[in-house]
Amino acid sequence: MKQAITYELLHTCKQTGARRGVVHTPHGDIQTPIFMPVGTQATVKSMTPEELKEEVKAQIILSNTYHLYLRPGHEIVKEAGGLHSFMRWDRPILTDSGGFQVFSLGELRTISEEGVIFKSHLDGSKHEFTPEKVMEIEEALGSDIMMAFDECCPYPSTYEYTKQSMERTTRWAIRCKAAHKTVEKQGLFGIIQGGFYKDLRKQSAEELIALDLPGYAIGGISVGEPKEEFLDILRYTTPLMPKDKPRYLMGVGTPDYLLEAALAGIDMCDCVLPTRIARNGTAMTSRGKVVVRNATYERDWSPLDPECDCYTCKNYTRGYIRHLVKANEILGIRLLSLHNLRFLTKLMERVRIEIENDNLGNFVKEFYQKYYGE
Repeated sequence: MKQAITYELLHTCKQTGARRGVVHTPHGDIQTPIFMPVGTQATVKSMTPEELKEEVKAQIILSNTYHLYLRPGHEIVKEAGGLHSFMRWDRPILTDSGGFQVFSLGELRTISEEGVIFKSHLDGSKHEFTPEKVMEIEEALGSDIMMAFDECCPYPSTYEYTKQSMERTTRWAIRCKAAHKTVEKQGLFGIIQGGFYKDLRKQSAEELIALDLPGYAIGGISVGEPKEEFLDILRYTTPLMPKDKPRYLMGVGTPDYLLEAALAGIDMCDCVLPTRIARNGTAMTSRGKVVVRNATYERDWSPLDPECDCYTCKNYTRGYIRHLVKANEILGIRLLSLHNLRFLTKLMERVRIEIENDNLGNFVKEFYQKYYGE
Protein backbone atom coordinates (compact mmCIF):
# COMPACT_ATOMS: atom_id res chain seq x y z
CA MET A 1 0.00 0.00 0.00
CA LYS A 2 1.30 3.47 -0.93
CA GLN A 3 2.36 5.49 2.12
CA ALA A 4 1.30 9.15 2.46
CA ILE A 5 4.65 10.16 3.98
CA THR A 6 8.10 9.20 2.72
CA TYR A 7 11.60 10.43 3.54
CA GLU A 8 14.51 11.03 1.19
CA LEU A 9 18.02 11.49 2.58
CA LEU A 10 19.95 14.01 0.47
CA HIS A 11 23.21 14.45 2.38
CA THR A 12 24.92 13.57 5.66
CA CYS A 13 27.29 16.18 7.11
CA LYS A 14 30.80 14.68 7.15
CA GLN A 15 31.73 16.88 10.10
CA THR A 16 28.79 16.07 12.41
CA GLY A 17 26.58 13.32 10.95
CA ALA A 18 23.61 15.71 10.75
CA ARG A 19 21.03 14.89 8.04
CA ARG A 20 19.77 16.95 5.13
CA GLY A 21 16.63 15.51 3.61
CA VAL A 22 13.13 15.89 2.22
CA VAL A 23 9.86 14.66 3.68
CA HIS A 24 7.36 14.02 0.87
CA THR A 25 3.71 14.66 1.86
CA PRO A 26 0.35 14.90 0.02
CA HIS A 27 0.51 18.72 0.35
CA GLY A 28 4.09 19.20 -0.77
CA ASP A 29 7.70 18.54 0.17
CA ILE A 30 9.33 19.63 3.43
CA GLN A 31 13.04 20.45 3.36
CA THR A 32 14.73 19.21 6.54
CA PRO A 33 16.00 19.88 9.19
CA ILE A 34 13.07 22.18 9.85
CA PHE A 35 11.33 24.23 12.52
CA MET A 36 7.54 23.94 12.39
CA PRO A 37 5.36 26.80 13.75
CA VAL A 38 2.48 25.71 15.98
CA GLY A 39 -1.10 26.69 15.10
CA THR A 40 -2.80 25.10 18.11
CA GLN A 41 -6.37 26.16 17.26
CA ALA A 42 -6.02 26.11 13.45
CA THR A 43 -4.15 29.41 13.53
CA VAL A 44 -0.58 30.42 14.31
CA LYS A 45 -1.38 33.17 16.80
CA SER A 46 -1.78 36.59 15.09
CA MET A 47 -0.42 35.35 11.73
CA THR A 48 -2.33 34.98 8.45
CA PRO A 49 -1.56 31.96 6.22
CA GLU A 50 -0.18 34.37 3.61
CA GLU A 51 2.28 35.86 6.13
CA LEU A 52 3.37 32.39 7.20
CA LYS A 53 4.08 31.42 3.61
CA GLU A 54 5.52 34.65 2.19
CA GLU A 55 7.24 36.29 5.18
CA VAL A 56 7.96 33.45 7.65
CA LYS A 57 8.53 30.93 4.83
CA ALA A 58 6.97 28.16 6.90
CA GLN A 59 6.79 24.84 5.07
CA ILE A 60 4.51 23.02 7.51
CA ILE A 61 2.48 23.98 10.59
CA LEU A 62 1.01 22.05 13.51
CA SER A 63 -2.49 21.97 14.95
CA ASN A 64 -3.79 20.33 18.09
CA THR A 65 -6.26 17.45 18.31
CA TYR A 66 -7.36 18.16 21.89
CA HIS A 67 -8.13 21.84 21.33
CA LEU A 68 -9.87 21.36 17.96
CA TYR A 69 -11.93 18.47 19.33
CA LEU A 70 -13.24 20.75 22.09
CA ARG A 71 -13.65 23.82 19.87
CA PRO A 72 -15.06 23.99 17.20
CA GLY A 73 -15.29 20.15 17.05
CA HIS A 74 -13.65 17.81 14.56
CA GLU A 75 -16.96 17.19 12.74
CA ILE A 76 -17.24 20.89 11.94
CA VAL A 77 -13.66 20.96 10.63
CA LYS A 78 -14.46 17.88 8.52
CA GLU A 79 -17.58 19.57 7.17
CA ALA A 80 -15.41 22.54 6.14
CA GLY A 81 -13.28 20.18 4.06
CA GLY A 82 -10.60 19.43 6.67
CA LEU A 83 -8.01 21.70 8.26
CA HIS A 84 -6.37 22.77 4.99
CA SER A 85 -9.65 24.15 3.66
CA PHE A 86 -10.89 25.36 7.07
CA MET A 87 -7.86 27.60 7.70
CA ARG A 88 -6.84 28.25 4.07
CA TRP A 89 -3.43 26.59 4.38
CA ASP A 90 -2.39 24.57 1.31
CA ARG A 91 0.92 23.26 2.64
CA PRO A 92 1.50 20.26 4.94
CA ILE A 93 -0.09 20.07 8.40
CA LEU A 94 0.84 17.88 11.36
CA THR A 95 -1.66 17.22 14.15
CA ASP A 96 -0.45 16.06 17.53
CA SER A 97 -2.60 13.51 19.32
CA GLY A 98 -3.63 15.65 22.27
CA GLY A 99 -1.71 13.31 24.58
CA PHE A 100 0.47 16.03 26.07
CA GLN A 101 -2.51 18.36 26.62
CA VAL A 102 -4.63 15.65 28.24
CA PHE A 103 -1.84 14.57 30.57
CA SER A 104 -1.03 18.15 31.55
CA LEU A 105 -4.58 18.45 32.95
CA GLY A 106 -3.36 16.73 36.12
CA GLU A 107 -6.25 16.10 38.50
CA LEU A 108 -8.78 16.67 35.71
CA ARG A 109 -7.99 13.32 34.04
CA THR A 110 -7.97 9.58 34.77
CA ILE A 111 -5.76 7.13 32.84
CA SER A 112 -6.70 3.50 32.18
CA GLU A 113 -5.70 0.86 29.64
CA GLU A 114 -8.71 1.87 27.53
CA GLY A 115 -7.72 5.54 27.34
CA VAL A 116 -8.10 8.76 29.28
CA ILE A 117 -11.23 10.31 30.78
CA PHE A 118 -10.76 14.04 31.24
CA LYS A 119 -12.61 17.23 32.03
CA SER A 120 -12.50 20.07 29.52
CA HIS A 121 -10.41 23.03 30.66
CA LEU A 122 -13.07 25.21 28.99
CA ASP A 123 -16.26 24.19 30.80
CA GLY A 124 -15.50 21.14 32.95
CA SER A 125 -17.47 18.78 30.68
CA LYS A 126 -16.35 15.13 30.70
CA HIS A 127 -14.78 13.44 27.66
CA GLU A 128 -12.83 10.30 26.78
CA PHE A 129 -9.85 9.88 24.47
CA THR A 130 -8.96 6.38 23.35
CA PRO A 131 -6.47 5.52 20.60
CA GLU A 132 -9.43 4.77 18.31
CA LYS A 133 -11.17 8.07 19.13
CA VAL A 134 -7.99 10.05 18.52
CA MET A 135 -7.56 8.40 15.11
CA GLU A 136 -11.16 9.29 14.28
CA ILE A 137 -10.54 12.94 15.22
CA GLU A 138 -7.23 13.24 13.37
CA GLU A 139 -8.69 11.63 10.25
CA ALA A 140 -11.56 14.14 10.36
CA LEU A 141 -9.05 17.00 10.69
CA GLY A 142 -7.30 15.69 7.56
CA SER A 143 -3.68 16.48 8.49
CA ASP A 144 -0.82 15.06 6.43
CA ILE A 145 0.94 13.70 9.53
CA MET A 146 -1.01 12.25 12.47
CA MET A 147 0.58 11.47 15.82
CA ALA A 148 -0.28 8.29 17.73
CA PHE A 149 -1.96 8.72 21.12
CA ASP A 150 0.69 8.48 23.83
CA GLU A 151 1.21 9.10 27.51
CA CYS A 152 3.71 11.84 28.33
CA CYS A 153 5.27 11.24 31.76
CA PRO A 154 5.84 14.22 34.03
CA TYR A 155 9.40 15.05 35.06
CA PRO A 156 10.62 13.52 37.27
CA SER A 157 8.88 10.11 37.31
CA THR A 158 9.91 6.84 38.92
CA TYR A 159 11.30 3.99 36.85
CA GLU A 160 8.24 1.84 37.62
CA TYR A 161 5.76 4.51 36.56
CA THR A 162 7.76 5.40 33.45
CA LYS A 163 8.00 1.74 32.35
CA GLN A 164 4.26 1.17 32.85
CA SER A 165 3.48 4.37 30.94
CA MET A 166 5.89 3.59 28.10
CA GLU A 167 4.51 0.08 27.61
CA ARG A 168 0.96 1.45 27.56
CA THR A 169 2.03 3.97 24.92
CA THR A 170 3.28 1.06 22.77
CA ARG A 171 -0.03 -0.81 23.17
CA TRP A 172 -1.91 2.37 22.27
CA ALA A 173 0.29 2.81 19.18
CA ILE A 174 -0.68 -0.71 18.05
CA ARG A 175 -4.34 0.22 18.47
CA CYS A 176 -3.81 3.51 16.61
CA LYS A 177 -2.28 1.66 13.66
CA ALA A 178 -5.17 -0.82 13.61
CA ALA A 179 -7.74 2.01 13.67
CA HIS A 180 -5.96 4.16 11.05
CA LYS A 181 -7.90 3.95 7.77
CA THR A 182 -6.51 6.82 5.66
CA VAL A 183 -3.02 5.36 5.14
CA GLU A 184 -2.60 6.76 1.60
CA LYS A 185 -3.65 10.29 2.62
CA GLN A 186 -2.26 10.62 6.15
CA GLY A 187 0.93 9.25 7.70
CA LEU A 188 0.85 7.98 11.30
CA PHE A 189 3.96 8.66 13.42
CA GLY A 190 4.77 6.75 16.60
CA ILE A 191 6.13 8.53 19.69
CA ILE A 192 9.11 7.05 21.54
CA GLN A 193 8.69 7.44 25.30
CA GLY A 194 10.63 6.11 28.29
CA GLY A 195 11.42 9.25 30.24
CA PHE A 196 15.04 9.59 31.28
CA TYR A 197 15.81 5.86 31.43
CA LYS A 198 17.88 4.67 28.49
CA ASP A 199 16.82 1.03 28.64
CA LEU A 200 13.17 2.15 28.45
CA ARG A 201 13.93 4.46 25.52
CA LYS A 202 15.60 1.54 23.72
CA GLN A 203 12.66 -0.79 24.42
CA SER A 204 10.15 1.84 23.27
CA ALA A 205 12.08 2.54 20.05
CA GLU A 206 12.47 -1.16 19.19
CA GLU A 207 8.81 -2.00 19.80
CA LEU A 208 7.50 1.00 17.86
CA ILE A 209 9.91 0.49 14.95
CA ALA A 210 8.57 -3.07 14.66
CA LEU A 211 5.20 -1.51 13.73
CA ASP A 212 6.80 -0.10 10.55
CA LEU A 213 5.16 3.33 10.79
CA PRO A 214 6.14 6.04 8.25
CA GLY A 215 7.83 8.24 10.88
CA TYR A 216 8.86 8.47 14.51
CA ALA A 217 9.06 11.15 17.19
CA ILE A 218 10.86 11.57 20.50
CA GLY A 219 8.37 12.62 23.15
CA GLY A 220 8.67 13.27 26.86
CA ILE A 221 11.84 15.38 26.86
CA SER A 222 12.13 19.17 27.01
CA VAL A 223 9.58 18.95 29.85
CA GLY A 224 11.50 20.90 32.49
CA GLU A 225 14.59 18.73 32.96
CA PRO A 226 18.15 20.15 33.09
CA LYS A 227 19.73 20.71 29.68
CA GLU A 228 22.39 18.02 30.27
CA GLU A 229 19.69 15.38 30.77
CA PHE A 230 17.83 16.58 27.66
CA LEU A 231 20.98 16.32 25.55
CA ASP A 232 21.91 12.92 26.98
CA ILE A 233 18.55 11.35 26.07
CA LEU A 234 18.36 13.15 22.71
CA ARG A 235 21.81 11.92 21.66
CA TYR A 236 21.08 8.41 22.91
CA THR A 237 17.62 8.01 21.36
CA THR A 238 18.06 9.58 17.91
CA PRO A 239 20.47 6.92 16.55
CA LEU A 240 17.93 4.24 17.55
CA MET A 241 15.43 5.71 15.05
CA PRO A 242 15.21 4.46 11.43
CA LYS A 243 17.55 6.18 8.99
CA ASP A 244 15.03 6.00 6.13
CA LYS A 245 12.14 7.75 7.93
CA PRO A 246 11.53 11.24 9.35
CA ARG A 247 12.78 11.86 12.89
CA TYR A 248 10.75 14.38 14.88
CA LEU A 249 11.68 15.94 18.24
CA MET A 250 8.53 17.27 19.91
CA GLY A 251 8.24 20.58 21.73
CA VAL A 252 11.62 22.22 21.03
CA GLY A 253 11.92 25.84 19.88
CA THR A 254 14.94 27.69 21.29
CA PRO A 255 17.83 28.27 18.88
CA ASP A 256 20.30 26.22 20.94
CA TYR A 257 17.93 23.23 21.25
CA LEU A 258 17.15 23.37 17.50
CA LEU A 259 20.85 23.31 16.68
CA GLU A 260 21.51 20.45 19.11
CA ALA A 261 18.61 18.53 17.56
CA ALA A 262 20.06 18.96 14.06
CA LEU A 263 23.51 17.90 15.27
CA ALA A 264 21.95 14.76 16.77
CA GLY A 265 20.30 13.80 13.45
CA ILE A 266 16.76 15.11 14.01
CA ASP A 267 14.74 16.29 10.98
CA MET A 268 11.72 18.11 12.48
CA CYS A 269 11.06 20.24 15.58
CA ASP A 270 8.13 22.35 16.77
CA CYS A 271 7.27 24.67 19.65
CA VAL A 272 4.80 27.38 20.69
CA LEU A 273 7.71 29.39 22.15
CA PRO A 274 8.31 32.00 19.39
CA THR A 275 4.74 33.34 19.48
CA ARG A 276 4.38 32.87 23.24
CA ILE A 277 7.40 35.01 24.11
CA ALA A 278 6.34 37.54 21.46
CA ARG A 279 3.19 38.12 23.51
CA ASN A 280 5.46 38.96 26.45
CA GLY A 281 7.45 41.48 24.42
CA THR A 282 10.51 39.27 23.77
CA ALA A 283 12.42 38.82 20.52
CA MET A 284 14.87 36.09 19.54
CA THR A 285 18.00 37.48 17.92
CA SER A 286 21.39 36.24 16.76
CA ARG A 287 22.86 37.88 19.89
CA GLY A 288 20.42 36.35 22.37
CA LYS A 289 17.01 37.38 23.62
CA VAL A 290 15.89 41.03 23.47
CA VAL A 291 13.18 41.96 25.97
CA VAL A 292 11.93 44.88 23.95
CA ARG A 293 9.59 46.21 26.65
CA ASN A 294 12.65 47.16 28.75
CA ALA A 295 13.33 50.88 29.12
CA THR A 296 16.76 50.58 27.52
CA TYR A 297 15.07 50.26 24.08
CA GLU A 298 12.87 53.36 24.38
CA ARG A 299 15.10 55.40 22.03
CA ASP A 300 16.62 52.49 20.11
CA TRP A 301 16.05 53.08 16.39
CA SER A 302 17.79 49.90 15.22
CA PRO A 303 15.99 46.74 14.03
CA LEU A 304 15.36 43.84 16.40
CA ASP A 305 18.18 41.95 14.67
CA PRO A 306 20.31 43.62 11.97
CA GLU A 307 21.06 40.16 10.50
CA CYS A 308 17.37 39.23 10.08
CA ASP A 309 15.59 39.49 6.72
CA CYS A 310 12.02 39.52 8.08
CA TYR A 311 9.39 42.16 7.35
CA THR A 312 9.59 43.46 10.93
CA CYS A 313 13.35 43.99 10.89
CA LYS A 314 13.29 45.59 7.44
CA ASN A 315 10.65 48.14 8.42
CA TYR A 316 10.45 48.82 12.18
CA THR A 317 12.69 49.79 15.09
CA ARG A 318 13.04 48.42 18.60
CA GLY A 319 11.83 51.76 19.96
CA TYR A 320 8.61 51.66 17.94
CA ILE A 321 7.91 48.02 18.77
CA ARG A 322 8.53 48.80 22.46
CA HIS A 323 5.94 51.59 22.23
CA LEU A 324 3.40 49.18 20.68
CA VAL A 325 3.99 46.55 23.38
CA LYS A 326 3.78 49.09 26.22
CA ALA A 327 0.56 50.50 24.73
CA ASN A 328 -0.92 46.98 24.41
CA GLU A 329 -1.31 47.42 20.68
CA ILE A 330 -1.95 44.17 18.75
CA LEU A 331 0.53 45.20 16.05
CA GLY A 332 3.40 44.86 18.53
CA ILE A 333 2.58 41.19 19.14
CA ARG A 334 2.13 40.58 15.42
CA LEU A 335 5.49 42.13 14.49
CA LEU A 336 7.34 40.24 17.23
CA SER A 337 5.61 36.95 16.35
CA LEU A 338 6.48 37.33 12.68
CA HIS A 339 10.11 38.12 13.55
CA ASN A 340 10.54 35.23 16.02
CA LEU A 341 9.04 32.69 13.61
CA ARG A 342 11.16 33.92 10.71
CA PHE A 343 14.27 33.98 12.89
CA LEU A 344 13.85 30.24 13.50
CA THR A 345 12.89 29.24 9.95
CA LYS A 346 15.87 31.25 8.65
CA LEU A 347 18.17 29.61 11.19
CA MET A 348 17.12 26.19 9.89
CA GLU A 349 17.61 27.33 6.28
CA ARG A 350 21.19 28.13 7.24
CA VAL A 351 21.54 24.78 9.03
CA ARG A 352 20.51 22.98 5.82
CA ILE A 353 23.16 24.88 3.83
CA GLU A 354 25.88 24.16 6.41
CA ILE A 355 25.02 20.43 6.40
CA GLU A 356 25.36 20.39 2.60
CA ASN A 357 28.74 22.12 2.98
CA ASP A 358 29.86 19.63 5.69
CA ASN A 359 30.35 22.61 8.00
CA LEU A 360 27.56 22.43 10.61
CA GLY A 361 29.89 21.98 13.59
CA ASN A 362 31.84 25.17 12.75
CA PHE A 363 28.63 27.11 12.16
CA VAL A 364 27.12 26.06 15.51
CA LYS A 365 30.29 27.07 17.33
CA GLU A 366 30.25 30.52 15.67
CA PHE A 367 26.52 30.93 16.37
CA TYR A 368 26.97 30.14 20.06
CA GLN A 369 29.85 32.62 20.39
CA LYS A 370 27.60 35.39 19.12
CA TYR A 371 24.40 34.19 20.79
CA TYR A 372 25.93 33.82 24.24
CA GLY A 373 28.31 36.76 23.80
CA GLU A 374 31.39 34.64 24.44
